[in-house]
Amino acid sequence: MTDLAPVLQGFFTDRLARQKKASPNTVAAYRDACRLLIAFARDQTGKPPSQLSIADLDATLVGAFLNHLEDDRGNGSATRNARLAVIHSLFKYAALRAPEHAATISQVLAIPPRRRERAIVSYLTPEEIDALVAAPGRQTWHGRRDRALLLLGLQTGLRVSELTGLLRQDIHLGAGPHVRCHGKGRKDRATPLTGQTVKVMRTWLAELNPDPAGPLFPTQPGGRLSRDAVERLVAKHAATAADACPSIKEKNVTPHTLRHSAAMTLLKAGVDTSVIALWLGHEGTETTQVYLHADMSIKEQALARVQQPGTSPGRYRPPDSLLAFLDNL
Repeated sequence: MTDLAPVLQGFFTDRLARQKKASPNTVAAYRDACRLLIAFARDQTGKPPSQLSIADLDATLVGAFLNHLEDDRGNGSATRNARLAVIHSLFKYAALRAPEHAATISQVLAIPPRRRERAIVSYLTPEEIDALVAAPGRQTWHGRRDRALLLLGLQTGLRVSELTGLLRQDIHLGAGPHVRCHGKGRKDRATPLTGQTVKVMRTWLAELNPDPAGPLFPTQPGGRLSRDAVERLVAKHAATAADACPSIKEKNVTPHTLRHSAAMTLLKAGVDTSVIALWLGHEGTETTQVYLHADMSIKEQALARVQQPGTSPGRYRPPDSLLAFLDNL
């Protein structure tokens, strides 16, 4: 066994599990990235994984691996950068455990992330939200489950992993109705529910197994829905909703679109971005700023305050109180 194997083992058991107490999702993401890198190095060097050394994973091989992700696997810049972040984390850990490979490690750590274009977030308008929620047929068990899932996702903005991880005991429909979830970064948060969501969820709970530890949105046999299953049901109902609301055809509706739509609904209602960050479970308000870029109404209001070129500033005249009342309706 070479020097790479104990470093890799220590990275997962000591660094991630003991020191950082990483969540299972984080460990799985790091594991997948390392598995891909080791398999690529095996194919390139002809050595079995147990015989690979840190010296084999030099900057040239890591660079070729990153190109392989984009060219052969079809990954985008975001996925490439995420894999590179894992490699950087592994090599920072290796720098303290294998100082004899300092030159190789420093060269790998010098590989920069790929700059990428940041697209404006896609979200659903109120009309599109109504069409999507109405798409699942209420005559079937699956239709009623999907309607409850879509409505809860659109109102709370939960991540797909948070939706699929909900248990029956996580939703409370009495005084102060809310849903609790164990979210990203092992943060627990509670999100209040609207009257419409409470009504739909109360009807749905009546059909579920009374076991409080059972999944809130189960499969027909009673298991937990997978991420792929949620993606498929969202795409299916979006295609159905497009018949009633054609504008949906222009959008790629995914489970994360439900989260974006919840954030934009709050933003358009005048909710501060710091509150939206708490609502969505963001670490800070920086991530929430993307919704400001997507909201054209905020930019239009700013434009309306700017004096247009070639015009003379007019004297301000307060609006008639009756017209002001009508304008604010």
